[in-house]
Amino acid sequence: MIVLENTQASAVTATIEAERRRMGSPAISMVLTLIVITDELHQADALAAASLAAREHPMRIIALIARPGRVEPRLDVQIAVGGDEGPGEIIICRLHGPVSKHAGSVAIPLLLPDTPVVAWWPGDSPENPSLDPIGIHAQRRITDTNASSSYVEQLGVRLANYSPGDTDIAWTRTTPWRSILAAALDQPVGRVTSATVFVQERVPSGLLLAGWLQKRLRVPTHVVHALEPGISKVILTTTKGEVVLTRPEGRVAQLEIPNAPKAAVALPRRTLAEQLAEELRRLDADEIYLQALKGVAKVIHDAHGIDGIGLKKSTEKII
Repeated sequence: MIVLENTQASAVTATIEAERRRMGSPAISMVLTLIVITDELHQADALAAASLAAREHPMRIIALIARPGRVEPRLDVQIAVGGDEGPGEIIICRLHGPVSKHAGSVAIPLLLPDTPVVAWWPGDSPENPSLDPIGIHAQRRITDTNASSSYVEQLGVRLANYSPGDTDIAWTRTTPWRSILAAALDQPVGRVTSATVFVQERVPSGLLLAGWLQKRLRVPTHVVHALEPGISKVILTTTKGEVVLTRPEGRVAQLEIPNAPKAAVALPRRTLAEQLAEELRRLDADEIYLQALKGVAKVIHDAHGIDGIGLKKSTEKII
């Protein structure tokens, strides 16, 4: 790890080039630039996930860690090229004092030429990422509604300010559930008449899954708060019975389909690195995510037993 204190972006670029020449690999063979806009609270987990994702997507990782306060403006940088951190580069920038308000001026000179840019906010994110000084340069903008203290309101903000290229790690977490449910509905299970998602309170992925079901199936869709962690159960009521997908623990789920025996299906809880790697596989607009956001608005609007955030509650333990 190379440390540069009170430096400038031009010195960072020169240091990286010199380090690559020293290692005997002056050519840059990276597919994108990932900009991580974070703070000290989230930076360790975010950088660990990005480093692991870089093994699948060789990239330059630029971490912008704001450290505002009444201190002299200063830019401190740590640089790692290749090695144990993966097949790319990591540039950790700590922006002290007034410099923290000008993250774009620090990041833009460090972007790889002629490669896509992905911006990721693992913690707090701007209301409109596409208009953010960093986000405006990104083809893909990743937020995480799980970091919000008011996730229902935050999902409404994401819908109101949606721009092609926006996505959410909370949405990425629903991918395995959506895949299994879609495959189940390829079977002769009849017409779906309603859907219910059981999810732990304050987990936005359950609401996004419900929004997706509402938009794709066009049926009444409900969210029930359960005690198990994350999403624990989905019930699709059909004209031939119920399609039930239950995950009693973190790796294997039980799938029940009308007129068929129960089946065990793999449904592991994925790491943040795996979720990030999935998002980096595509850089085009995620139109299904937009439809899910619209479905969330419909689910909340149609909810019964409103408790202040428009969701049904249950203290019943789901088995």
